[in-house]
Amino acid sequence: MNARTWTLAALLVLALPAAALGGPAARDGGKVHYLALGDSYTIGESVAEDMRWPVQLAARLRADGRDIDAPELVARTGWTTGELAAAIRGRTLRPRYELVSLLIGVNNQYRGLPIDAYRSEFRALLGVAVAHAGGHAGRVLVVSIPDWGVTPFAEGRDRAAIGRDIDAFNAVAKAEAAHRGARWVEITDLSRDAARDSALVASDGLHPSAAMYRSWLPRLLPAARAALDGERSR
Repeated sequence: MNARTWTLAALLVLALPAAALGGPAARDGGKVHYLALGDSYTIGESVAEDMRWPVQLAARLRADGRDIDAPELVARTGWTTGELAAAIRGRTLRPRYELVSLLIGVNNQYRGLPIDAYRSEFRALLGVAVAHAGGHAGRVLVVSIPDWGVTPFAEGRDRAAIGRDIDAFNAVAKAEAAHRGARWVEITDLSRDAARDSALVASDGLHPSAAMYRSWLPRLLPAARAALDGERSR
């Protein structure tokens, strides 16, 4: 499937009436399917599989009494927005998920790719995420990019410049999420706690530890609950 066909397919899904796509997951009491899109942060580089934040989030939702499957992850260390888009095109996914998360962009920043290109590619990815959420933007969680500039890996680099870049990329993602009606989940400030607490960094000196991912849950969980319960996004 080429890029044009992929875009048209997404638009066709978005064009379906809400009644055909189904209402909030909590109202129909059915199985909750969760699609997590991203890069190393979503795949949980250097942590155990059960400590990945999408897996931790699903476990907490399951503790709420929700019948949620294990998250389906389309994520790989090093992926940019373009590489994630290509991977999605190459995957056979369910036609609809009750919850979708999107966290992408750090590798665009790391490689020095243009922020304008990020804007257009992120917008397209968000459209695909909404399409896979049955056309319900409120079922999509857009998670902010962590600041790797505070980690040991960034030693000798301009940490302040990295932080400014991350903020700029996050501003783009946040604006696109707001425009589309998706739910923004801010965790970048929490990622910066790693500057003071080495326990929040994984053994590779770059990626978040299980404890760091756990610290995101008080922000992720209310957003996911609201998404599943059909509450209006803010």
